[in-house]
Amino acid sequence: MLKQQLLRRAAVLFVIAMVVPLIAACGSQAAQQPIKETVVVKETSAPVKETVVVEKEVTKDASFTTPHPILGDVKVRQAIAYCTNRPELIKSVYPFLTEEQQKGLLMDTFLPKNHWAATSDGVTVYDFNPEKGKALLKEAGWEDGANKDGAPLFLKFTTTNAAFRQTWATVLEQQLKDNCGITISRTHAPGSWWFGDTTGLARRDFEIGAFAWVGQADPGGVSLYACNQIPLPSNNWEGQNSMGWCNEKASKAIVAANNTLDRAERIKQYAIVQQEFSKDMVSLPLFNRVEAAAANKKLVNFKPNPTEYYTYNIEDWELPGKDTAVLGFTQEPASLYTLVESAAVATTAAGLLSAKMVTSLDYDYQAVGFTKLPKLGDGATNTDVDVKAGDMVWSTKGEPIALAKDVEVTDATGATVKWDGTSPLKLKQLTVSFETKPGMKWQDGSPITKADYELGHKTTCDKDSGATTFTFCNSVQTFTQESDTKQTLVFLPGVQWPTYYTGGFGPAPSKQPIESDGPYKGKTLADVPAKDWPTLPEVAEKPWSNGPYKITGWEKGQKMTFEANENYYGTAPKIKKIVIQFYADTNAAVAALLTGDVDVLGTETLGAGAEVQTVVDAAAKGKVQVVTLASPTWEHMDFNLFVK
Repeated sequence: MLKQQLLRRAAVLFVIAMVVPLIAACGSQAAQQPIKETVVVKETSAPVKETVVVEKEVTKDASFTTPHPILGDVKVRQAIAYCTNRPELIKSVYPFLTEEQQKGLLMDTFLPKNHWAATSDGVTVYDFNPEKGKALLKEAGWEDGANKDGAPLFLKFTTTNAAFRQTWATVLEQQLKDNCGITISRTHAPGSWWFGDTTGLARRDFEIGAFAWVGQADPGGVSLYACNQIPLPSNNWEGQNSMGWCNEKASKAIVAANNTLDRAERIKQYAIVQQEFSKDMVSLPLFNRVEAAAANKKLVNFKPNPTEYYTYNIEDWELPGKDTAVLGFTQEPASLYTLVESAAVATTAAGLLSAKMVTSLDYDYQAVGFTKLPKLGDGATNTDVDVKAGDMVWSTKGEPIALAKDVEVTDATGATVKWDGTSPLKLKQLTVSFETKPGMKWQDGSPITKADYELGHKTTCDKDSGATTFTFCNSVQTFTQESDTKQTLVFLPGVQWPTYYTGGFGPAPSKQPIESDGPYKGKTLADVPAKDWPTLPEVAEKPWSNGPYKITGWEKGQKMTFEANENYYGTAPKIKKIVIQFYADTNAAVAALLTGDVDVLGTETLGAGAEVQTVVDAAAKGKVQVVTLASPTWEHMDFNLFVK
């Protein structure tokens, strides 16, 4: 299934989502965002600072300076929004949802309504109102589908050729024609063209374009909505503001929201962006995409959440009369070493072995294994420091660099500057301490020690580890494991991660014996160089656990078996054994659920395909339980405001 493919993530997005690099297969891990359906476009963003910055000058270019003859008029864009019956679009792709569930998928801004930064104050809401739409079109010079010269109100609509989008786009085409006389010509292009590096969206080759973004607990948004992020030939098409939207008020606010660690200030600035975004109607949010999970009707405390893996509370699950629960997967993990393997199935399986430090429920973060989430003045500081030539700093490109003339940084006031090589310069420096709850142990009963955290850090940041990004490692000036339970990170001057409080480096079991054949047999994990960790069975297939379960068997192509970890520091799991059974496809997995051979099908298996209707029907008959979720992935239509 698509959702089991890896998300295309930029290095900076790794930090924005704050999936902190940890040895997840071997130790605790910070909160991770669930891997959702393949995201067609990634958002990249400059690292954030602490204070409001003065925005750069917008690059002028002869290309894309001519307003689109139709979409350049805000009244037309607003009319399209009013003429779009979004509930009907939702119903066309999710007929198995109740009317109330369908209503819950509607979005009015670029943030889900339950996001901590979302607001309804001052936001323009575009309920389906064709009469209002036609009135706006008339004001803009369009009536009965044509202007005064008889030219038709005709627009090109581009999206992917996925069946899902063909379904709702067909309904949209009919809506706009019937309701307001707007004619769209649909092009369903291959994803390789629509999302190519030199084609489609990347070159602003569209009038109306539809695709999806994945929301995060941290909203980001600079590369999407700031004036200086409009891709143009003159800036080598950098930035993802493909709409060409330059609203100075919104642009300053989105930069300000990403240049402070003060959440109250961030909420204030994001409110401004949402108000301007909806008023200008440059992008019409359509709906959150749906995911579903299903389970044995007797399973207690099965509570999937849109921004966490559904097994986050597995130790609380209960299955009366049974001591074993079977999870159905349609893809087998390639490895349990999640530093190099981040598919949803791998992360879900490895998560059974890890004591969670943080959860990310409902677009926010909650301390679990940490005693608290540090905050400025209570576990974290953000001080002004003097820097000089040769000092390692964090540049505005999100890279460590020795300070020299013309290096661009964000100074302590929040201003973006190119250092002249002589003037005094102060930058912000972030220091964060994390403390874990006492009593954490490995599955053999040995305590997690300072040496384990040091090995975790060393291996995670080793360039031979096989990791796909070292952005977080590169941003850390010093790592100090002060004790078995306390860790302090001092970041390079200029680093300002907005979710700094979600975690640092996790432990690896330094004393785990190597029993597999090979050059390290008889040694311990601490003796194995990072380059060999990905292929070492003790890491990839049978890592030590400090979580609620430990792996006791893996029959390749068949199943994985986990048993309750008697040395888990937390609440002992109520279900004593977890089996992950592999199936050829979703239909086979659903059939196994309905016969009782499987107890849980998670979102990575069930997704939102036609099979959901089958389990919904079964749930209506009392055979299973089904949870449908408004996922962070959301469909939208962007309007290109300018023509070449």
